Amino acid sequence: MTAQISFAIGMSLIVLFSLVPAVLILVISFTDIRSLPYLPTRFVGVENYLTFFSSAQIGYNLSALKNTFVFAFAVTFFQNVIALFIAVLLNQRLVGRNFARAVVFLPTILGVTVIGLIFSLIFNPSAGPAAELWAAFGQSSAFFGDPNLAMALVIFVQVWSGIGVAVVIYLAGLQAIPPELYEVADIDGATNWQKLRNVTIPLLAPSVTANTLLCIIGALQSYQLIYVLTGPINPATQVLSLAIFTQGFGGAQGGTVQSQGYAAAISIVQFVIVAIISLATLAYLRSKETAL
Repeated sequence: MTAQISFAIGMSLIVLFSLVPAVLILVISFTDIRSLPYLPTRFVGVENYLTFFSSAQIGYNLSALKNTFVFAFAVTFFQNVIALFIAVLLNQRLVGRNFARAVVFLPTILGVTVIGLIFSLIFNPSAGPAAELWAAFGQSSAFFGDPNLAMALVIFVQVWSGIGVAVVIYLAGLQAIPPELYEVADIDGATNWQKLRNVTIPLLAPSVTANTLLCIIGALQSYQLIYVLTGPINPATQVLSLAIFTQGFGGAQGGTVQSQGYAAAISIVQFVIVAIISLATLAYLRSKETAL
């Protein structure tokens, strides 16, 4: 009975705080609701969606979509590769490894504003450490203001800020692998690379799946660091989530008047994209788990 009550309470909270807002966003996407007071709200059908795919907006939205994919897949790839390397290293019997684990996890507990401030100071084009290092080679850069460099720097900061959680997940997976398997591999004369390829990675597949899904879903919806580091109107780092924020709360972008209805329509488009990519990624990784 207690379990049933707990389940009912949990489901009620999920419906209240997840399903109901999602349905309301869908409803709002069919209206022209705006933040200005005393304006009547009208039902406009699919007009917001037609605006998103219209010739006037398609260039801006495709650019934001391209930046979203570049950001998400680059962050997912580099964060998982680096996190796996660090986790394998920290899983060894090293002096001070607990301190090293704490240092690796530290960026996770910092807020977005703190991280943004830290890297804004580091990459300050006037007097930051990066600018001084650049100047030592006779070079200068605007860093986050450089359209050729801004996205790469934002990806770097995003990977740095989120790598702690990925390392913890990989460490948990590594510690669940029976040490006897490595002993058998040593007896067979396996090299470190062969043990990684034939023992560690196959048994770590569930952790890879969890990390990849968490990372790619989070990155596809991320905009906070981009907003703090490069602002809301930098074309080089404009992503779909940031377009939703600026349309709904931070001022009109891409030639349209600020509208919560249009922002809701973009969020529904983003939801569909994230769902398709997530489900396709999950299916692919599950098939790979089976193959391994």
